[in-house]
Amino acid sequence: MTALPQIYVERIAALLGDETGAFLRSMEAPRSYGLRLHTPKLSAANGEPAMRSLTSRFGLAPVPWCGTGFAYDGDTRPGKHPYHHAGLYYIQEPSAMIAAELLDPQPGDVVLDLAAAPGGKTTQIAAKLKGEGLLVANEIHPGRARVLSENVERLGIANAVVVQATPGELAARLPEAFDKIMLDAPCSGEGMFRKEPEACAEWSVEAVAMCAARQRDILPDAAAMLKPGGRLVYATCTFNREENEETIAWFLAAHPAFRLVAMKRMWPHRGEGEGHFAAVLEKEGLPAVDSDLPSKRRAKGGKSPRPDVAGAVSALKLYEAFAARALPGYALPASGVPLLFGESLYWYPQPAGSPLPAASLDGLRTHRPGLHLGDVKKGRFEPAHALAHAVCAGDAALIRDYPADSAAVSAYLRGEALFDDQSQSEQGDREGRPAQGWGLLCADGYPLGWFKASGGQLKNHYPKGLRTN
Repeated sequence: MTALPQIYVERIAALLGDETGAFLRSMEAPRSYGLRLHTPKLSAANGEPAMRSLTSRFGLAPVPWCGTGFAYDGDTRPGKHPYHHAGLYYIQEPSAMIAAELLDPQPGDVVLDLAAAPGGKTTQIAAKLKGEGLLVANEIHPGRARVLSENVERLGIANAVVVQATPGELAARLPEAFDKIMLDAPCSGEGMFRKEPEACAEWSVEAVAMCAARQRDILPDAAAMLKPGGRLVYATCTFNREENEETIAWFLAAHPAFRLVAMKRMWPHRGEGEGHFAAVLEKEGLPAVDSDLPSKRRAKGGKSPRPDVAGAVSALKLYEAFAARALPGYALPASGVPLLFGESLYWYPQPAGSPLPAASLDGLRTHRPGLHLGDVKKGRFEPAHALAHAVCAGDAALIRDYPADSAAVSAYLRGEALFDDQSQSEQGDREGRPAQGWGLLCADGYPLGWFKASGGQLKNHYPKGLRTN
């Protein structure tokens, strides 16, 4: 990695004292690797064999602070395995898992992840919600918001809405709307030095000051969106006091309605991980007073396509006809409404008392308004890749299941059509003719995506942008 700046070493020494040498030696060691199991996927099917396979293949070692987190040897590359394509786990640095554990979302909560990309904390929160309540994942940068949407889709999360807005825009729309808020604040990234050497090269005392100022601009907006009695976790992947303890102290002095519940520092020389900081704040029964908020939040949201309400009703009928044939075992989440954007039909999560009903999306840049069910093309319904990840193999009328390490799975992930060589005794007709229509291609019982069976072939519908080489 890039040599550490001398002034950085001096600042670390002021923080760590006698531990400085251990810290500096850890910075010369290989970086940590981790993954977090996505339990909704594993519990939906027979998760125990998959867990045994993952443990033996990747040498998983439990992360003490996260019951679903594991460290692994970077040489094993689990991001290349079909189970990753199936959304069984999320690649996440071990110490970063602490923040969502401290947030402790419960099923039914309304949660905001304010700076959510690429999606590690979002997907961890979603697993804890167990499909109940609402998760709003926000990312201000368009490219990163798309990556966030892809990860939400891969893990089959149906009760999440991905939006792109400034914290001020959201705060103006959603005052005191959330039970829990995660703020993984933009920071100087001192915990990224082993993983991304360029972060070390870009570090400076001036950059630290700039990040601290930005964090102090964002935190009041996050606070304004938290319900009385709610919990806010402020997290960074940096070590200095300016962006961590001093920022929290500044915030508490300015917002007497909040109290500090816990504060946690993760250091790379003390355990598995690259390092993290998290502070748990709770809002007392009375809202915080901030006279500057109304004038600060008059910025309007950007343009977002308006949903076609009338068209959604007819599109939903096409989906229902498709689902009756192809997904007889699947039921849409009860707390939702159909939305049609152009050709794309979504099932928008709208639990009782939602602070973000479908009607409120106007003017809010929305990348993923819930679960993408599919597209309506010339009166026909074509299922979305997201839908394949939101269902279980047992929900489908037609599946083709192969071992994860089979040539068929590799070919499917490359985008190739497959010869339908599996028995038709259950899924063909009674005369043994080849199966027809939409089905799920699975690896060890876990859906990877759609195929369309026709004439003894399985035509590949795995998205081009996700295909492997």
